[in-house]
Amino acid sequence: MTDAHCHPRDLLGFLKNAEEERLETGTACAGNAWNPEQFEYIENLSRNANETGNPRLIRCFALHPQLSAADDFSPRHGLELLYALAAEGRVEAVGETGFDLYDERFRAGEKVQDELFACHLETAVIYGLPMILHVRRAMHKIFPFAGEFKKLPALIFHSWPGTPGEGEALLRRGINAFFSFSAAVINNHRRAMACAAAFPEDRLLLETDAPFQPPRGKAYSCWRDLDLICGGIAALRKKAGSSCDSFEELETVTTANFFRAFTGRELF
Repeated sequence: MTDAHCHPRDLLGFLKNAEEERLETGTACAGNAWNPEQFEYIENLSRNANETGNPRLIRCFALHPQLSAADDFSPRHGLELLYALAAEGRVEAVGETGFDLYDERFRAGEKVQDELFACHLETAVIYGLPMILHVRRAMHKIFPFAGEFKKLPALIFHSWPGTPGEGEALLRRGINAFFSFSAAVINNHRRAMACAAAFPEDRLLLETDAPFQPPRGKAYSCWRDLDLICGGIAALRKKAGSSCDSFEELETVTTANFFRAFTGRELF
C-alpha cells in the first residue's frame, strides 16, 4: 500500500510505534516536513529504508501555508533550508505548499502565502521536483499557474478539494496532475466521493494525512486506515460503474501511480 501524504514526525505524538506500523503494513509513503527537526526525522527514516530495503519513504519539505497565520512567523530560515535541501538533492518533492483561505485568520495571511508559493514553485521548477499542493477554499488561485505547473514532473493534490470538472480541466491543460484522497471519502464528503468515483484510475492516489484526517470516530489517522480508504473508493467506483472498481485493482494502480508521481518510474 502507498500513502501519498502523511506527517511521520507528528504521528509520533499519537502513535509511539508509528514506524513499526508502517513497516508491518508494508506502506511506502511521502513524508512531509516543515521545520528542520521534522525533516531530520524523515530523512533518517528514508536513509534506513534505503539501507535495509524497507518500504520507500519519499522526503518532502515546504513551509505550510497555515504558518502565515502565526504572529511570529518568519519564513527566511525555512526558505533557506528548502533551497539548500533542493540544491543538495536531499528533498524529493516540494510540499505541502499552496493556499489556505478557510477562515479569516488564514485569509489575513494571503499575501504571505502568495510569496511563499512563488518561492516553492520556482524551486520545484528549477530542480525538477514534484510538488504537493494544499488548497482550501482557494481553487481559484490554482489555474493562473497552469503554465508553470506544466513544467513540473508531477503535481500532487493532497486531499483533493476541487470538483470533477476542475480536475478534468487541469488534465486538459497538459498538467501531470494526481489527485490524492483521504478519509474524506469514507466520512461522507460528497464532493471528494464524486471525484474519487469518476477520475481516471491512473490519476488516483491514497493518503492518510496522518495523524490529521482520521476516519469518523477515531482520534487520529494512521497507516492502517489505508485499507478503509482504498475499500471505500473501490465501492464508490463500483457503484458509479467506473473502471478499476475492486480493492485489489485499486491498490495495484495507486501503488504504480505513487511511484510514477514521486519518482517518474512505474515500480519501486
